[in-house]
Amino acid sequence: MYKKFFGLKESPFNVNPDPRYLYLTQDIQEAFACLIYGIQTRKGFVFLTGEVGTGKTTVLNKLLDWCRQEHISTAFMFNPRLSEVEFFDFMMADFGVACESTMKSRTLVKLNQWLLERYKSGSRAVLIVDEAQNLSPEMLEEIRLLTNLETSTAKLLQVVLAGQPELEEKVNDPQLRQLRQRITLWAKTSPLTLLETQGYIRERLRIAGSTGAEIFSPEAIEALHRHAGGIPRITNVLCEHALIAAFVEHSKTVSAKMVEEVARDFDLQEVDSEAAHKAGNGSGHPILVDHPSPQDVKSSSIPLTRAAGETKS
Repeated sequence: MYKKFFGLKESPFNVNPDPRYLYLTQDIQEAFACLIYGIQTRKGFVFLTGEVGTGKTTVLNKLLDWCRQEHISTAFMFNPRLSEVEFFDFMMADFGVACESTMKSRTLVKLNQWLLERYKSGSRAVLIVDEAQNLSPEMLEEIRLLTNLETSTAKLLQVVLAGQPELEEKVNDPQLRQLRQRITLWAKTSPLTLLETQGYIRERLRIAGSTGAEIFSPEAIEALHRHAGGIPRITNVLCEHALIAAFVEHSKTVSAKMVEEVARDFDLQEVDSEAAHKAGNGSGHPILVDHPSPQDVKSSSIPLTRAAGETKS
């Protein structure tokens, strides 16, 4: 309803994981590069973890776009709450491999033959599992065993597992130590800093057709960051409803007051975003973990208005 009022061609703050709207923060760039590197070099297992709403699925959709461009075969499991038989059946169907039998042994023979053909032709195949924290230990072990399909020099199947921090807890279970030892690359997504939130909002507005007008005031962005805690999904929800509020009031600019009212409607409390950002960067992973952006220290404590040289009245 507000698109024409703000000069937009589409809604900029939908919560669906549209890869066109992927905002490349340092963490996201590193995560995406990690996934691509793992696939290109046939590393086997690559993990992507992060808190709810920090962009994991959007990164995966961007990865799927890249795989299509590179003619890499993919099977994307977006709902891993399946039985073993259902999981293998879905995977084979998504790879486009016909398999008449539901017997696990025959499915694996067929998969191995197909992977060998792909390998000999110089092609790759990637199994991508989203919401992997919902996989049972037994299913995680079955996926680990798939990486035993290999030649003497390379893995035939690349596996990307993406999930919430609970996935980290699962793979650190001694019962899954063999899986833990197979993880060669591990990337993480983190909450946005204040300056990243500003860039995130402006970029989404630009993609949606904005000509550069200041739709969100600096104070509004500060309020958005305080209440969303740097979580892109929550930021989208707040921005969407703040735009509606501004439209109703016939205001071309979203104010901090509008954001505060929307946050109250959603019962959102202010978040210590610096602590949230640090909590999102764990340690002990093989690669691409705990690489804070240079603005991490400043951005959560210095208001955008002051950073821009303005003085508050």
